[in-house]
This record gives sequence, structure tokens and C-alpha cells, in this order.
Amino acid sequence: MGLGLEESLRLSVAALMQATGDSQRVIAGVLGLTQTQISRRQSGATSWTLRDVDVLAGHYGIAALDLLAGPTRACEMLPAARRRTANAAGKGVAR
Repeated sequence: MGLGLEESLRLSVAALMQATGDSQRVIAGVLGLTQTQISRRQSGATSWTLRDVDVLAGHYGIAALDLLAGPTRACEMLPAARRRTANAAGKGVAR
């Protein structure tokens, strides 16, 4: 059996954060939440909302269904302009 939707979404968000260099603080700002609330969502203590999915998909420039399809699909659909560059990754620069 595959991953459940909640776990798949958590993995997608984590993968996109890694690919773009976004921190939980950045995601919190995008969603109008606190870093602690993002941490609770990512740990599974609190569920992501449909509004969160819509806003995150817009932030990453992908369709909501691609975000829900899992980390591989979400990262494949991430626009190149949103990806962290190799140079920035080496310097630990986060957006």
C-alpha cells in the first residue's frame, strides 16, 4: 500500500522546501502562520488545510494536484526559476 495523502503532502512540502531553499519560517510567512504551526503540520501533529494546499501550490508555481501527487511529481513540476541554484546551495543561502 502507498503513502496516505497526509504523509504524501508532508513529503512533498519537505522536498519543495529542500529544492527551493525555503525554510519553515518562509512557508509560515506565505501562509500567514507561525513557524511552530508549520512544524506541527510537517510533523503530522496538525493537518494541512485545503487552503494551505492552494496557497503552497501558488507559492511554488505548481498545480494543487501536483503538490498532492507526491514529492517526485511536485519537484518535477517545480519551475526551474524556483529551484535553488547550486551556487546558493553550497553557501547555505535560504529564501
